Amino acid sequence: MTETATSDTVGTTPATAVLFDMDGVIVDSERYWHTEQPDRIFPATLAGEHPDLDETTGMNYREIYDYLNENYETKIGEDEYIEIFDAVAREIYTERVSMLDGFQPLVDDLRVAGVPVAIVTSAPPAWHEIVTDRFDIAVDVTISAEDIDAPGKPEPDIYLHAASVVDRDPAACLVVEDSKNGVQAANRAGMTVIAYRTEPNRETDLSAADVVVESAAALRAEIRRRVTGQ
Repeated sequence: MTETATSDTVGTTPATAVLFDMDGVIVDSERYWHTEQPDRIFPATLAGEHPDLDETTGMNYREIYDYLNENYETKIGEDEYIEIFDAVAREIYTERVSMLDGFQPLVDDLRVAGVPVAIVTSAPPAWHEIVTDRFDIAVDVTISAEDIDAPGKPEPDIYLHAASVVDRDPAACLVVEDSKNGVQAANRAGMTVIAYRTEPNRETDLSAADVVVESAAALRAEIRRRVTGQ
């Protein structure tokens, strides 16, 4: 099932690069983050009220601490918070996540067609390397929020940097995201955005995306249409 988020339709100019978010797109990690953050990370970090998950989903974990420290009552320091978050992340990526159905064959087809593929993630290298190694994922480049000296999602900097790395105009880049912060970042970068909706982000506002899809098959089909321009 495909739900159109705006009046945008596929135009005649095809996308010439595809940029994938990792969490909630390439791997189904958000289903675990949506329980681990409220059940383990927020209680260990905060003395009082907890944020809604959409406030922080898609952000770099270090920036999440800054956000929590600024807007909520933290009870531990950043170093302790990072240790907790890192331990949970390694458990999720090593033992729990599954890969998006048909992801690597799609990537292989895109690369054969001369369309560069990048992973653009808020996760640090230590985490995304677990995923790429575990599932033998081969893309042209993986870019982390820690690779740039700029704010992470929802700011556009990481996507603008990715466009520069793959040597494409931002307007020619197609982005696949699942979070409000990620969709906003790609939208602000002037890119076309496909939002991938699954159970964990069922209630997330993805209206800034050009189109919202609700299955792996629909996502693969939409990417192929956007790349071919048909």
